[in-house]
Amino acid sequence: MFAIDPGRLDLVREFRERPFGPHSPELQAVLNVLRAARHCQNLLLVCTRPHREWILAEKQPGGLPPRLLTDRVFASLQEAEWHAFRVRWEAVTGQPLPPLDPA
Repeated sequence: MFAIDPGRLDLVREFRERPFGPHSPELQAVLNVLRAARHCQNLLLVCTRPHREWILAEKQPGGLPPRLLTDRVFASLQEAEWHAFRVRWEAVTGQPLPPLDPA
């Protein structure tokens, strides 16, 4: 199984610059691990106002509606994806991402 190297900040910057792709093979491998990790696979983004507002949510078992995590509201899908990436990165690597220059 592919292991994420927390020192590969070049891949973090690549995601920050192009969250919707195309992604390098190395970044795609990182995303596969982040999205499949047992403690991250239930994270999803919910659009609460079309084209204007997104929040993070957790998928619930048994077809129940997702549990909305309303502590952060995002004005763009790109901003929401970046936050989800950071949450997953820290959960999987055990290390928070250092501050990066805005994309």
